[in-house]
Amino acid sequence: MKSRRLLIVIAVVATLAVIVFFALRLARPQAAVAVVKRGTAVSALPATVAVRADYSMELRSESGGRVIDSSLVLGRSVKAGELLLKIDDTDLKIELERVINAHDAAIKRRKVGSATKLDLDTAQADLTNFTRLAEAGQYSSTELDKRKREVRALEKKLEIEQINEESLIAGLATDIKTRKRQIEKTSLFSPIDADVTSVSAYVGDLIVSSAPLATLLARERLVEARVSEENFSGVVMGQRAQVRFLGYGEEQFTGTVARVLPTADPLTQRYTVILNVDIPPGRLVPGLSGEASIIVGQRADVLIIPRRALLGDYVLVVDGGRVKQRRVKRGYESLNEVEIATGLNEGDLVITDNLDAYRENDRVRTVLP
Repeated sequence: MKSRRLLIVIAVVATLAVIVFFALRLARPQAAVAVVKRGTAVSALPATVAVRADYSMELRSESGGRVIDSSLVLGRSVKAGELLLKIDDTDLKIELERVINAHDAAIKRRKVGSATKLDLDTAQADLTNFTRLAEAGQYSSTELDKRKREVRALEKKLEIEQINEESLIAGLATDIKTRKRQIEKTSLFSPIDADVTSVSAYVGDLIVSSAPLATLLARERLVEARVSEENFSGVVMGQRAQVRFLGYGEEQFTGTVARVLPTADPLTQRYTVILNVDIPPGRLVPGLSGEASIIVGQRADVLIIPRRALLGDYVLVVDGGRVKQRRVKRGYESLNEVEIATGLNEGDLVITDNLDAYRENDRVRTVLP
């Protein structure tokens, strides 16, 4: 009986010990950790990024008048070539009709011919007869010279009439083109694919030429990266980049350096780099900001940890359930990862979150992502 009771006591004590062990273990705080692994480290230059429209423009009319139709609506998306606004062109069409009628009349007059031409033909025929008579001694040379002068005068008069006639017809043709161009200017079309961000003219308004009617924001988006002066020399076109926008959390996008502007902002002394980012255009909202890493070098088969595991030149390693602080030497750094040259071994567990909550020798339970 005694041995049986002893066994029961031992079993109860063992059970309680196990319970206490697991209770104490569960009581330890959890620490999110990452495994030190080998991979390819990249050297990346940090940059801040911002998204903006390629440009905005004010829609202005070259013609004045009363607005009779408009599709300008605040916030509306418009396409290049779309009719946005129409100005009353009634008076211009009346003037065009008048000029066309004058041009047609001038063409008809030219076809009918000039009365001076008839006079010249008659004078030339008479001169031929008088010349023959003068050669026969039947007409005085003085009168013949007078007839010759009359013919030359009619020739000059006809030439001037023809010049004036051609000038009139050409001038009216030019006037027709001008009137038609003025009528064309009463229709305003969108020069670009854009969004309407402001409207200042509506149907019924009387506008003057060159007055701003609306503001159009181009659909094309630019991702501008700002690089510090000390890093600018390492940036060249074609380099890859990793981009993260604040509005999209931890989601990352790849890109390339498309353009490098050669001048710095005079206030911040930071240089602007234009990035082509692999992201749906609809997600590039003007005003979106974030950060980027422009990759300038790579190193394979090195130890890598998440960048957020760093505390300056230190990391917190979980060894045997306890927190240990280790000094490390960093190598290449990118947006999310950093190369560790010395201080860690492959397979070590480093704490990645809430680093300020842990102290040397704290007992913790590890949680892998």
